Amino acid sequence: MTQARELLLSVVIPAYNYAATLPRAVESVLAQLDEAAAELIVIDDGSTDHTPQVIDSLLQSHPGRFRALRKSNGGLASVRNLGIDEAAGNFLVFLDADDELAPDALSALAQHIAAQPQTRMVIGGHWSVFASGKRSLHEVKPLPVEPRKRLSGYLIGKTVAISNGACAMHREVFGPGRYPERFRNTEDIPVFAQVLARFPCSVLNQPLALIHRHDTSLRHNLTYARAAGLELVDEVFSPERMPADLQDLKQAFLAQRCLSLFRTFYTAGERDTALEFYRQALRADLRVLTRWSYTRKALRLLFNKRQTP
Repeated sequence: MTQARELLLSVVIPAYNYAATLPRAVESVLAQLDEAAAELIVIDDGSTDHTPQVIDSLLQSHPGRFRALRKSNGGLASVRNLGIDEAAGNFLVFLDADDELAPDALSALAQHIAAQPQTRMVIGGHWSVFASGKRSLHEVKPLPVEPRKRLSGYLIGKTVAISNGACAMHREVFGPGRYPERFRNTEDIPVFAQVLARFPCSVLNQPLALIHRHDTSLRHNLTYARAAGLELVDEVFSPERMPADLQDLKQAFLAQRCLSLFRTFYTAGERDTALEFYRQALRADLRVLTRWSYTRKALRLLFNKRQTP
């Protein structure tokens, strides 16, 4: 075990009903633990499938190599918050149970942090892996130095992208606020936003994770999207998380959030809900009209609605 030395990295894998893919995620981390001062913690969020048995089997196959915890179901945010409390490392990596760490990710992170000790979030690239087996490499772009530009790029312009599993965050960044447990998705957006706004960040231009894309992921769950709704905007721009000099970006993010929800419900075929979010986006910022990819879809919905008896 790496507990005898000071730990730099803690990898936390939340697991809820991912019995089929959890071994792949765990093995991808265990293969690298000796390359860096790192630990692995697997947290079962009250799974109802065979996840507990899978974890027990992995513990037997790899005695003393990782820790496993089990809690009642509370959602991904609650698991990550528990991981913050349980982790011994200075930096945390949250790896989803259906994803994998890329080879040499931990050693690359350790070298990067040693070279840039001021950083409090390391943003890396990743591979997207599709059900067909096709892979797409997502390289990380240079990060603006100014917090305003970083935050605007992440929340509004979508020029700054961050993926769980492909980033590492120092435990200091959770001081302004942890993961909001009332959200069952989008819970990472307020955290990433506050880090970009308040802390030194850096990029590591190599893939740190393999992100498996599939239609059953939380971001496709309409119930959760509807529950978070526009409340996410208030959470991101709560005074505890967001500095006063960046509060003026809230209105633009409101418009962008409405457009994101418009797209979600448009894709799901919920025409009326999608149109209402487009209208709210317009009320927030008339410049939405120039976002032609969204406006075209909204016009199509309006035309079809008028043609329907």
